[in-house]
Amino acid sequence: MRAERSTIVFNMMGYIVISVLTLLCLLPFWLIISGSLSAEDDIIRDGFKLVPDHFSVDAYKAVFSNPMQIFKAYEVTIGLTLTGTVLGLFFTSMAGYVLSRKDFKYRDKLAFFIYFTTLFSGGLIPWYIMIVNYLSWKDSYLALLVPSLLSAWNIILMKNFMKSIPDSIVESAKIDGAGEFTIYLRLILPLSTPGLATIGLFLGLAYWNDWFSANIFITTESKYPLQFLLYKILASAAVLKTNIAGNLGADFKAPAETLKMAVAIVVTGPIIFLYPFVQRYFVKGLTIGAVKG
Repeated sequence: MRAERSTIVFNMMGYIVISVLTLLCLLPFWLIISGSLSAEDDIIRDGFKLVPDHFSVDAYKAVFSNPMQIFKAYEVTIGLTLTGTVLGLFFTSMAGYVLSRKDFKYRDKLAFFIYFTTLFSGGLIPWYIMIVNYLSWKDSYLALLVPSLLSAWNIILMKNFMKSIPDSIVESAKIDGAGEFTIYLRLILPLSTPGLATIGLFLGLAYWNDWFSANIFITTESKYPLQFLLYKILASAAVLKTNIAGNLGADFKAPAETLKMAVAIVVTGPIIFLYPFVQRYFVKGLTIGAVKG
């Protein structure tokens, strides 16, 4: 069937609007890339441009002035992100499965206690005292890993998603003699892929972008995650004036504005490539979890 003229015009207008919005969203990223490859003097004199007047990689030389330190920070961040995401998905999905079961006696009470934690917080000082004095996790990877494993919001989102799975699946599995953990592992998890992808993206971004925990708990430089290491490079004038200049030569002028752009590329580049693989699951899981009561 031939499409009506009004439908064709509407689709063309929709494509044009979406294309313009896409370009507007990509413009800041392009400016960051262009700024990181521009000469420092050009940025100071003329500001950021879409195309650099003079191509320069001084900012990346500054970031990778000590490449082993950067690679070690990448290793720490990737390890924390992968471990935290896998463990966080496991515990969150188990909690969501329990809260989604209507035959769980204490479901409502437990759900209320989890929701209550979103209204009030114990505060930073009690949290610090518990981590350092009672758990003895000062300067330990556990201080970066464990606190972010579970989130009340993620548990509620997973519970709402699992409530959309028909109860008949669980009932038929029980008739066949399957236990609770078998039902959860072999039936519920495969059917919860969109929800798992959504929460996995939340967890991955949280671990990848976390620098505050390292700031208050980590004192050994070899244990710095990537975000905190690059934060120190930007924030410390001593690093820019001594360490970088010492590693790259006395004639090297440490950049400032272009360095910010290069740091943004180094930090966000790997995680941006991950998003397209989970985007379709992310949208589906978020909408399903939002509309269920």
